Amino acid sequence: MKKRSWYRKKRWMIFILFLVIYVGVITYHRFKPLPEGVSYAGEVHQINDEDIEFLFDLTYDKKEKEVYDHSIFDEINSTIQEADDFLILDLFLFNGYTDGKRDYPKLSEDLANTVVEVMKEKPNLKVVLISDEVNTTYGSHEADQINKIKEMGAEVIFTNLDRLRDPNLFYSGLWRMGITWFGQEGKGWLPNPMAPSAPKVTARSYLELLNVKANHRKTVTTEDAGIIMSANPHDASGFHSNIAFKVKGEILNDLIETEKAVAAYSGGNVSSFPDTKLTDESPETPSNVKAQIVTESKIQDSVVTAIDDAKKGELIYIGMFYLADRDIVDALVDATEREVDVRLVLDPNQNAFGQQKIGLPNLPVTAELEKQGSENLTIRWYDTNKEQFHTKLLYIKGNKESTIIGGSGNYTSRNLDDYNMETNLHLKAPNDTKVVEDVDRYFERIWSNKDGTYTADYEKYQNSLSPYKYVMYILQKLFQVTTY
Repeated sequence: MKKRSWYRKKRWMIFILFLVIYVGVITYHRFKPLPEGVSYAGEVHQINDEDIEFLFDLTYDKKEKEVYDHSIFDEINSTIQEADDFLILDLFLFNGYTDGKRDYPKLSEDLANTVVEVMKEKPNLKVVLISDEVNTTYGSHEADQINKIKEMGAEVIFTNLDRLRDPNLFYSGLWRMGITWFGQEGKGWLPNPMAPSAPKVTARSYLELLNVKANHRKTVTTEDAGIIMSANPHDASGFHSNIAFKVKGEILNDLIETEKAVAAYSGGNVSSFPDTKLTDESPETPSNVKAQIVTESKIQDSVVTAIDDAKKGELIYIGMFYLADRDIVDALVDATEREVDVRLVLDPNQNAFGQQKIGLPNLPVTAELEKQGSENLTIRWYDTNKEQFHTKLLYIKGNKESTIIGGSGNYTSRNLDDYNMETNLHLKAPNDTKVVEDVDRYFERIWSNKDGTYTADYEKYQNSLSPYKYVMYILQKLFQVTTY
């Protein structure tokens, strides 16, 4: 009896010891210090109106035909071709895997070929490519387009996601305590979650995927210009609607610093980056646009502050793929109570690369907003077919000056609470500047369905919100096992 009692006591001691270690691991990796240079707010730069350009891709219906008004990747390829000194790419999804059900644009192949051709023509061009392990499905196979660029001598860096904080804390604690020790070896035998055409993957790839974090940035930087965007060079995303900004001037130094930080904590060769600061060589004309690079949680700070500063009678437009961040939702509610006109254009979250979705998180979040009953809030859905409204853009139209914030960051805790890597551009400019006028026209076009069908009334998709979907949303938010 004494032996059995001692054994039971020993079991409890082992369990308590495990629990203490487990709680310690998840707590540390939830709140641990971020790598240097992450969650960055750059200097506010004064730039000329001609040194900032707003770009967009829109897929919409016109006279019962699907129309593609796309310009982002044409501009990206052109910018790459003009690079002479260096080229820095940070691209989340960079592959050609699709479901095979449509003739998708060859975005990934075209971009990879453009980089390769430029490297052939300009052998002294320094090229750095930063990406995410999702393109190898976390080590199960090669990334063909990325390898093309690597074989030309580019510095290729896969972001070290282990250095980032853990959003899926319960699972990631177990992952860090044991699963990750088994390594990533062996032949893939399971279907690839990316697409049927992608190579088979190992079970460990699925286990790593459950950590649900990423380098979600989408930037292109040369000595002449930088592009900050919501778009991926990913064939299956080729029909998505997206936005981008092309900027010039000394602000490019801040963009370079944010990418150098990722390379540094991921074991990359930072000597591949330019070692001198760029100077503004544009003509001396009055600078009327204030521009700032913001990453990770500094995006949330910028957005919440901008919404909080909106005054009665002003107009807030948001075009967004995912809206679920509580700080931003609360700020929007407060804005409507101040009699700010708030207009949301959201993706209905019905489709993801050929797979049907159930409207999360946007359906339950907008249901909460609608319950407020504010006459100052109007919600419209982007009327998607098999593509996504993948835009991430805020526009606050003031009486004389407007604020614009856009880039890679969805309005979710995953994207804005220092779990994912994100990059946005924050602009303040007079209403008569070209960038403000272009963004204003963009929102007026899709809001009012000018020359096509872009958006639909709130009721079209919201009627599909069932109790089951709402419960799923609550559970997913609680256990944080989703991309939002």
